[in-house]
Amino acid sequence: MSSILFYGVPEGCSFGSIVALEWSGLPYRLCRVEMPEVVSTDEYKQINTVGETPSLLLEDGRTISESMAILNHIGARAIGSGLGFGQGSEDFDRQNQMLAFLNTSFFAAFGPLWYALEHPLEPQDKQALTAYGTAAVEKAHHTLEHLLAGREWLLGNGPSLADAYFVGIARWNDFHKVVDRRQFPGLHRLYERMQQEPAVRFADAIEHRQDAKSSGAFLGEVDLTEALGLLKQAA
Repeated sequence: MSSILFYGVPEGCSFGSIVALEWSGLPYRLCRVEMPEVVSTDEYKQINTVGETPSLLLEDGRTISESMAILNHIGARAIGSGLGFGQGSEDFDRQNQMLAFLNTSFFAAFGPLWYALEHPLEPQDKQALTAYGTAAVEKAHHTLEHLLAGREWLLGNGPSLADAYFVGIARWNDFHKVVDRRQFPGLHRLYERMQQEPAVRFADAIEHRQDAKSSGAFLGEVDLTEALGLLKQAA
């Protein structure tokens, strides 16, 4: 069987893994996981015991969870396409460092805003959490603008796994309306450039259940029941 990426909707950070798979040329299928309804079920926890997305079910029945692990796995299998780099090389270390920043500081900055949105809170608590999250998002944008250092792409040599992961998180700013991205000209140009990437348009169409044209090796979607059956067959 081909690998299956379990992607979360709405607004899941698994968006970046879809983009990366499109760029990689590796054959894959997708399984839609509604959040929070499906992601927290016992059925899905057979795929991911902590009940989170994304997860990647491999051809041999193993599963990989966490975006960084999935992206590095894709990169390792797509070195020939220029998407990944040999472990221990300068390019690999630079990409891994950028992914780590995106996964910790940039991703985490939005955490308080999501919590304030999704949980019942006293007005003063909601206000305090929103203010904290807003400050964290602004700081993360300032830092990432500095790390971009005027380059066209996060690593400077063309689209990378880091750019794929970036665009899936950066769009959360459009949802929460935290900062005017135009204050960060490098990030603004990068985000707008990524919107023109066919892989990004494909991932967005998939999430919104619109007609989606793959430029990679997408083999279709499966539901969770079918994916669990394939997992049992591979075991």
